[in-house]
Amino acid sequence: MPRKNRLECRVTWQQVAAFRLHRHSLLQRNNPDLVTICRNVCGIQAQLMASAEIACGVRSAKSHVQDLHSALWKQRTLVKTTAMRQTLHLLPTDDFYIYKAAIQRSRMAALMRVMARIEVNRRQIDVMNQAVMDALSAGPLTKNELIERIRHTITGGLKTWMELSWSVFRPAVVEGLICYGPDRGREGTFARVDQWLPKQKQIDEREAQQKLFCCCLRSYGPATLHDVSRWSGIPMSEAKAVWDSLAGELRVVSIEGRQAWILREDLRTLQKSQLDAPVVRLLPHFDPYMLAHADKAHLVEARYYKRVYRNQGWLSPVILLNGRVAGVWAYTRRGKALALNVEPFEKLPRKVRSMLEQEAEIIARFMGLSVSEIHYKTA
Repeated sequence: MPRKNRLECRVTWQQVAAFRLHRHSLLQRNNPDLVTICRNVCGIQAQLMASAEIACGVRSAKSHVQDLHSALWKQRTLVKTTAMRQTLHLLPTDDFYIYKAAIQRSRMAALMRVMARIEVNRRQIDVMNQAVMDALSAGPLTKNELIERIRHTITGGLKTWMELSWSVFRPAVVEGLICYGPDRGREGTFARVDQWLPKQKQIDEREAQQKLFCCCLRSYGPATLHDVSRWSGIPMSEAKAVWDSLAGELRVVSIEGRQAWILREDLRTLQKSQLDAPVVRLLPHFDPYMLAHADKAHLVEARYYKRVYRNQGWLSPVILLNGRVAGVWAYTRRGKALALNVEPFEKLPRKVRSMLEQEAEIIARFMGLSVSEIHYKTA
């Protein structure tokens, strides 16, 4: 760790929760700008688009799902692409090249190690990428359409890759050549980045990584190098050099005896952070608030851990009470209404239940729906 850092202050987990809730637009929620929301949380995870929609809706009481779709597919101020941890995210378009430059090399190296097992080399990937770009010249195509257009160019191990991989075109996505386009019915599409997004200035890898780390700390701080490496997907061996380069910008704090780091500019804000009233939120699958830290003890009690962080990387929708998990929930869509099943870990006070029901209405309104019923069951 940077030697110049010294213990600046002691803070409580409640202060940390207040700081993070504010940075995640989970307190006042008075900013309807979905692009700003996505920027402030360093991208909304989006392998389940319905969950990404809820993650946006719970952070903006004045927006609607149509605003999100417009930002993605009409205004193109948001872009859907793979980013941290090789996972789909919604990112601000004008930050696209920051994320691309920061993680492209390490992601591509990891992908090459996988593809080498089926004897795919760099030259073959370049040939496939060029075929993909040529096929998309006339506009977005679905996965199956794109496969049919390029199949005749594929040889050797790439044929195996096409048969085995659900994400056939990951190399082109990782290298920032293509991104996700608008859905066509129930199928997604791919589009050429140079046609779909406005031109942007290229950025150096180290500068991009520094910006990414600072963004992470601004949203999820206090955090550790291990947290940031895990969150970004950049290996510790590379992440440490970036971390050390930021030594002058970091300050160490003690959170009830546990050390973590925060940006120097945010230290005073953290010290002043507090929750003046109970805060209840319903977060969806894979909400970003739940994803950045390696140790989850500050988020969920050990006895409930597997109810939240499930097998095969699945993350349950959660009831968040004052920044900690107080239960899980699920919903069923029935026509124009939502039916919720809520499983608090302990009995909720009447005031908290009332606030939870208000949260359900906010989510439903964002989706253009209403709440038909809420069923409670103690977990």
